[in-house]
Amino acid sequence: MAVQNDISRRHMLALSAAGTLAGFSGAHAQAPAPAAKRIEQYDPALEKIISTSEPINEIATGFGGPLGPAEGPVWVKEGGYLLFSDINASKRMKYTPGQGVTVFQENTNQANGLTRDLQGRIVACEHETRRVTRRELDGSLTVIANSFQGRRLNRPNDVVVRSDGSIYFTDPNGAFVPEQWDLDFAGVFRVSADLGTLTVLVKDFLTPNGLAFSPDESVLYINDTRRGHIRAFDVAPNGGLALQTDRVFADLRGPEPGVPDGMKVDVEGHVFCGGAGGIYVMDAKGKKLGRIVHGQPATTNMAFGGPDWKTLFFTNRDRLNSVNVKIPGMPVPAVKKT
Repeated sequence: MAVQNDISRRHMLALSAAGTLAGFSGAHAQAPAPAAKRIEQYDPALEKIISTSEPINEIATGFGGPLGPAEGPVWVKEGGYLLFSDINASKRMKYTPGQGVTVFQENTNQANGLTRDLQGRIVACEHETRRVTRRELDGSLTVIANSFQGRRLNRPNDVVVRSDGSIYFTDPNGAFVPEQWDLDFAGVFRVSADLGTLTVLVKDFLTPNGLAFSPDESVLYINDTRRGHIRAFDVAPNGGLALQTDRVFADLRGPEPGVPDGMKVDVEGHVFCGGAGGIYVMDAKGKKLGRIVHGQPATTNMAFGGPDWKTLFFTNRDRLNSVNVKIPGMPVPAVKKT
């Protein structure tokens, strides 16, 4: 019972600070009237990625709440459906095209970011229990990470699995006041494929959030939500980050609501990330090619899916949406390299 009370107190502290993070998971600041849906083109290169006449579709709404929004979509290709998180309700939702949205799993410990490992198992960042877990094929749960050097993780947010089976996740502090057994930094971590080694890769982010690899996995992109930008790091041969290559990949601040949160990459290296006013489409050098203006105050996360990986599903605070693209997204699970 003491643990549950501690978690609830932390949630309330996080919520009280969330107003400074308009668009960050759990923030519900009052927003201006929605903008008209449209796809803006900044560069001719956008034409081969997405059509400016492509409709932006609202699939379902009514998710999210004070403890967190709709989040963490991931496509399950062999099943032909999408899973996503309703953090507030502590449920995992399932969207099947042509059939609608149903509850896939109850009591997810307020899971946020989701992905799949090389065996297709669901890996989740759980807010309530402050851990990263894996759902085994028999339904049992394996804890991937819940502490670092004897101190509890903060509030794991998003996760990606590399083609060698290693797991990378972000751990922002949720704006709560650390206690003596808590970490005193917001970090980005790597777990070895055998789950035997947990390494902190970088810990100078204010709010590390969404993360994604380039198609050849030579670069790891990581959002720093509070700073409003994406940072990029070259990946070292051992799976760590070459910190001397740290650079700001793109600044996504602007006068409209929205901050960098979830992020995905297509097979040609284009980066899709939420920011001010919608979802930005960028080339591999960080040049903004266009923007998907969905009319909502935040883009919480996204995932490529569909039978050809050419549907971009994305969540806002209370809804699930989609838009079709011309270039497939990187498949999940990652394809193991030989």
